[in-house]
Amino acid sequence: MRVEIWSDVACPWCYIGKARFEQGLQAFDHKDDVEVVFRSFELDPQRAKGDTVQVLPMLAGKYGMSIEQAKQAEARVAANAADAGLGYLAEGRDHGNTFDIHRVLHFAKTRGKQNELLDLAYEANFADERSIFDDDRLIELAVKAGLDETEVRTVLADATAFAADVRADEQEAQALGANGVPFFVLDRKFGVSGGQPAEVFTQALQEAWAAHTPALKLVGEAASPDGAVCGPDGCEIP
Repeated sequence: MRVEIWSDVACPWCYIGKARFEQGLQAFDHKDDVEVVFRSFELDPQRAKGDTVQVLPMLAGKYGMSIEQAKQAEARVAANAADAGLGYLAEGRDHGNTFDIHRVLHFAKTRGKQNELLDLAYEANFADERSIFDDDRLIELAVKAGLDETEVRTVLADATAFAADVRADEQEAQALGANGVPFFVLDRKFGVSGGQPAEVFTQALQEAWAAHTPALKLVGEAASPDGAVCGPDGCEIP
């Protein structure tokens, strides 16, 4: 069974939602049969590369709130992160364009290191004051995740590398009706929107699994006595 997760490294609920999903997955009996694939979604695609802004002023301007209200909102998110066992800096972080991060995450997928890099990028963005919206920092994280530095630099130097993969994910999210993230799609039959509690993810996985592997319904077994069978102990006598 496949679970696809649309998310953005700049999204705090994606950070929290990933942790909650993984907790829910651990409680799922068939967790070893679940393939998890991460898809790209940009929260601020119009922002130019290199144009970073502190999170609190960004939130205040975007939602028409005061800096104090933005601090309170971030404190509430930080409390949710702590409940999920995650570090979270409510102040001192910045916000920027994530397109290159998504491109490198797609490259990481080709090397089997996507999940490792995503975890490091989330932690660096939300629990570390150092910006991830910088090529050198991103390269540092990619190498820590197990990627080759030269290959990562090559990807970053070519603006077209994996760009089509990012755009395809975003177009697919739009086609599926995902206007926000995190957005979880289970076997292309069930969707979960937002950083839901772990038990919601466990329930969704159970429902998707039941639909993925429905119980076999025997037809005619009760209606006809002529359907004799053979087994290890011999054959039925009509």
